[in-house]
Amino acid sequence: MMDAANVNLWGSSAHALEYLARADSVPHRGEGEGVLLECLPHPLMRVLDLGSGDGRLLARVKAARPDARATALDFSPTMLDRLRMRFSDDASVTVIAHDLNNPLPESLGTFDAIVSSFAIHHVPDDRKRALYAEAYARLAPHGVFCNLEHVASPTPTLHEQFLAAAGVRPGGEDPSNKLLDVETQLAWLRSIGFVDVDCHWKWRELALLVGTRPA
Repeated sequence: MMDAANVNLWGSSAHALEYLARADSVPHRGEGEGVLLECLPHPLMRVLDLGSGDGRLLARVKAARPDARATALDFSPTMLDRLRMRFSDDASVTVIAHDLNNPLPESLGTFDAIVSSFAIHHVPDDRKRALYAEAYARLAPHGVFCNLEHVASPTPTLHEQFLAAAGVRPGGEDPSNKLLDVETQLAWLRSIGFVDVDCHWKWRELALLVGTRPA
């Protein structure tokens, strides 16, 4: 039997399609994305999207910063198909098949911003921290890391309240989730070397964690 800590259903087409059917109804999601856009640096010439899904967040980034060149990473065949269709007419977007459980490719280069939306919580905690360090290494000076993330509630009661507010039925949680509290993740970012680290937006278990690579 697979260890629950290693469960990741996102390679399944059925799992990806079930999520896409409700992705636009996630409460307050648009608010968090809007704050993320406000955190992007000027200028923004290159952006990396970790766990792009169908490209929802990256499309908003490109709409706000149309001159930016973008690289989108995902490992789900369904999401990769949606990504390629969404950006089929945009030569400034490169789509790469990559599992975030593995180290980021050395060939990616550096970026002015690295963004992610509800993806990193699907990897184990030790991999989360390693991925944050890899993101730091791939940011240009003054580059910004923006992770719009599903985080752990401080108490079981607050977790149950989040599930009810998000319309998740009892027993309907994604077994791929590996949630971690905000404070631990912010401390990791600071210890890695990020500055101006903060949670810029939060609604229950949805949070925007941001840090900047110093000069």
